[in-house]
Amino acid sequence: MLLARLAHVSLEVAAASARTRKTGLLAELFREAGPEDVPVVIPYLAGRLPQGRLGIGWSALGDPVAPADTPSLTVAQTDAELSAIGALTGPGSQAARKERVQRLLAAATAEEQHFLRGLLTGEVRQGALDAVAVDALAGATGALPADVRRAVMLGGSLQAVARALLADGPEALAAFRLTIGRPVLPMLAHTARSVTEAIGKLGPCAVEEKLDGIRVQVHRDGPKVRVYTRTLDDITDRLPELATAAVGFPADSFVLDGEVLALADDGRPRPFQETAARVGSRRDVATVAAAVPVSPVFFDVLSVDGRELLDLPFAERHAELAALVPEAMRVRRVAVTDPADAAACESAVAFFEETLARGHEGVVVKGESAPYSAGRRGASWLKVKPVHTLDLVVLAAEWGHGRRTGKLSNLHLGARREDGTFVMLGKTFKGLTDTMLAWQTERLRQLSTGDDGHVVTVRPELVVEIAYDGLQTSTRYPAGVTLRFARVLRYREDKVAQEADTVDTVLSRQT
Repeated sequence: MLLARLAHVSLEVAAASARTRKTGLLAELFREAGPEDVPVVIPYLAGRLPQGRLGIGWSALGDPVAPADTPSLTVAQTDAELSAIGALTGPGSQAARKERVQRLLAAATAEEQHFLRGLLTGEVRQGALDAVAVDALAGATGALPADVRRAVMLGGSLQAVARALLADGPEALAAFRLTIGRPVLPMLAHTARSVTEAIGKLGPCAVEEKLDGIRVQVHRDGPKVRVYTRTLDDITDRLPELATAAVGFPADSFVLDGEVLALADDGRPRPFQETAARVGSRRDVATVAAAVPVSPVFFDVLSVDGRELLDLPFAERHAELAALVPEAMRVRRVAVTDPADAAACESAVAFFEETLARGHEGVVVKGESAPYSAGRRGASWLKVKPVHTLDLVVLAAEWGHGRRTGKLSNLHLGARREDGTFVMLGKTFKGLTDTMLAWQTERLRQLSTGDDGHVVTVRPELVVEIAYDGLQTSTRYPAGVTLRFARVLRYREDKVAQEADTVDTVLSRQT
């Protein structure tokens, strides 16, 4: 497939406001693409590079290059060249990258150049998100959208599913099943304002502690144990205590969902940064593990001894979990079998307050009849926290003054629109420690797309958890609201920008 075709569809999708129009455009494109092209086409349309960061900054893209008169670049050629550019390292690599980028741009038409520059700077924002691509793949191949979504959830890769679909048709989806050793995207939770509200929405349910840890998925196949993060990264070697625990459970194979967190001697959670630093540490694991041991806490099971449990009601999955994992490693919980039982509801509210007193974030209320919706933010899981928080994306930052001179301080915060763009909600410099200031200055400079001496604009990739006291109307910001007394709680490097809270979520909290 010619890159020109992809670049043109990208512009058409950007101009389309209706989801059905976007889906139709992508379906037509997928019908034209070969199985070998789609694994590149899909991330390109979503504004992602399959190779990740390539070390290509504005200095390599700033000089104008005369465009080619006719299109000749293919998607495969472009991808191969970008891979080669990203592989350049060592002395002189920056100049070599610039030279090869300029050569690539010279082979591109004006429309292709525009697309490539947007792709390389993270500015492709046409709203061709993965959910739309799933529906488009279904339309292009005659598969049922629900079957494609399930295959993506269990396969962990939209690109792999797309390649199989285009090569072999809908029958290929049967091969994408829950497999030990292949992580699946975790089920996520929506937000409720109170435990009572959550119980009222869900009916019979369980109220479980919400821990301030790192999400993990543990796979065991006989003596072999693998541990994955919510972003499907393999961190087995960093958490030897999880492998030790898993081989002691009474089953030969299973997939468990849970969290790990560092606990103090009194059983209260240590600061999240300590857990994150421990899980992120790759060197001298034994020494780090001795200094900051982590404890696993499991709350779901997806498979046991070859039996796939995803479609079982949550109550039945928990029974399987209780038979497999000792109570000390299971999340604390209370069941509410009858939402009309006032005493049971009062007990659930008391459990929420006790959970906060133990130092945890809040609770997650889970419907007893719900299946496990891998990779989705299911309406049957509702999280309740005591404060207003949002996961927002950093859009820019201002250079600090006084003792913060030389540091990027005041953050410009954005919520996600459904089309993949971001809306600024406000600014904050509160809650930032000296350590966080130093870290974010370095990180944001890596993401920089411009610096006017006062404000550094950045690629919208870094997710930060913000606490705030409420919303107030404001004509200064596009959404019509801004955050009151916003302060930084922590950076969420375990999340990508597409997982940040939406504008609709923000506006739904306005009272």
